[in-house]
Amino acid sequence: MKIEKGREISAHEKVDRYRSIIYAGASGDFNPIHIDPEFAKKLGLGGSILHGLCTLAFVAKSVTDCTGDPGSLRKLSCRFSAPVLSGDEINISGSVAEVQDSRGRIDLKVVNQNGLEVLQKVVAEVDA
Repeated sequence: MKIEKGREISAHEKVDRYRSIIYAGASGDFNPIHIDPEFAKKLGLGGSILHGLCTLAFVAKSVTDCTGDPGSLRKLSCRFSAPVLSGDEINISGSVAEVQDSRGRIDLKVVNQNGLEVLQKVVAEVDA
């Protein structure tokens, strides 16, 4: 699919109660803050938090869904800025900011259901 300047991206993900456990199995990261809600609460986290890279994987999926080609994603960067909890809803939005030399730059915003940015400075580069 052709990537053109101004093209918009929008996606929504609901974090189910098993997502952290599934991602822990896939990544090998069994830190108790991700899989033990009571442990995480004792640390003041409000419950088990989703792995930051799982949140970023939601972003990668939204980008590749937009391009129609998982192989088109060349670079993805962000700043992890707030925890994502089980039950949270993640909203991903953005647009193609620039297309140059067969590469597109997509600037994205990633917020939870309360409008809190859980990832900041999110930029994807894709083959155009």
